[in-house]
Amino acid sequence: MEKRRVVVTGLGIVSSFGCGVEKFWSSLIEGKSGVKTLTRISHEGHLVTIGAEVSNFEDEVKEKGLLEPKEMKRMDRFTQFAVVASDEAVKDSGLDISKEDPYRVGVIVGSGAGGFDTFEKQHHAIIDRGPTKCSPFTVPMLICNMAAGRVSMRHGAKGVSKAIVTACATSAHCIGDAFRAIQYNDADVIIAGGAEAVITHIGIGAFTTARTLSRRNDEPERASRPYDIERDGFIMGEGGACLILEELNHAINRKAKIYAEVVGYGQTSDAYDMVAPDPTGAGAGKAMELALKDAGIKPSEVGYINAHGTSTHLGDIAESQAIARVFGDLETNKELKVSSTKSMHGHMIGATGAAESIVCAKVLTKGIIPPTINLENQDPEVANLNYVPNKAVEADVKYALTNSFGFGGQNASILFKKFEN
Repeated sequence: MEKRRVVVTGLGIVSSFGCGVEKFWSSLIEGKSGVKTLTRISHEGHLVTIGAEVSNFEDEVKEKGLLEPKEMKRMDRFTQFAVVASDEAVKDSGLDISKEDPYRVGVIVGSGAGGFDTFEKQHHAIIDRGPTKCSPFTVPMLICNMAAGRVSMRHGAKGVSKAIVTACATSAHCIGDAFRAIQYNDADVIIAGGAEAVITHIGIGAFTTARTLSRRNDEPERASRPYDIERDGFIMGEGGACLILEELNHAINRKAKIYAEVVGYGQTSDAYDMVAPDPTGAGAGKAMELALKDAGIKPSEVGYINAHGTSTHLGDIAESQAIARVFGDLETNKELKVSSTKSMHGHMIGATGAAESIVCAKVLTKGIIPPTINLENQDPEVANLNYVPNKAVEADVKYALTNSFGFGGQNASILFKKFEN
């Protein structure tokens, strides 16, 4: 059976820059940081007090009428992010699901952690007032698949509905699996992405004790610094991001605007460590190679890579070396540009692959590449690549790749192509 072509027709995001793709994109191109001193949790006892928090989300939702107050009370924060992002993506796509066969419209939206906020609040309720005092909505609020469930109900999508959970690779896997499902005629349209809300006491506390977070509390905007010699860990982010993936002819028949075509998907496992990447970057490199093979293109054809680039010592080195092996470094491939937008929006965990897929789609349509900010003194241990330091650059890119790697060694690479009918 000939595989069907899959395109991106809608984008939606909630990030530390607020609700909306244009806020997100313009902030990245301007090199703005969304990292700030945390306001959602008390700082008492915490060694890390900064993050890429979605500030004033409740006020923005209320002002724009994005969710009803009763709805919000029955959704964990991560699910709220997913629903708002999906609303924007569906609206952006111009898709009227009421006119579609609902069983041909699916949802694949995941979360790495699910309802941490609900878990904490209901645990306190049990400790303070007894085990019968937790909310009857506790389970449907905290489970990871509820974002997919709520998005499905919101839009009347009755096809495939599932949540993939692969830590920081979650939403990249969601997009990849949605791509496959449409390719093989299991659906015509899928809302794909992820959401995360782990700026909680347990989220910040646990990642702090794992020594993965930056402690540059006095300089929030300069704290996330991928590839820089002075990097000291990543910045916890939060938010939700969704893309509308659609079969090409279905999109053309309804005269949809098309941002990009999805052409390659690679997935591997390091099979190495619970949290540390394979220092050789073998699994990461293989995922990229598989995405290229899937698309049937040469490494030299890729003009931009949105790197996982978290700003951790080991992760930046391993991924950069893998990129250099697969695509060449500045000595052999002067055209390739690599940037980590996590330097601005932080690490959105289960939402990050979808957020960075939006970046790739915008790069292909706008011809401009967002920078890696705070890159002042490049670590000599990272590969010799053009990391687009501190300022956006114009570039006519035909293929853009995004990488996402999760705890447990799960790796995913998604390849996008500038749309040509």
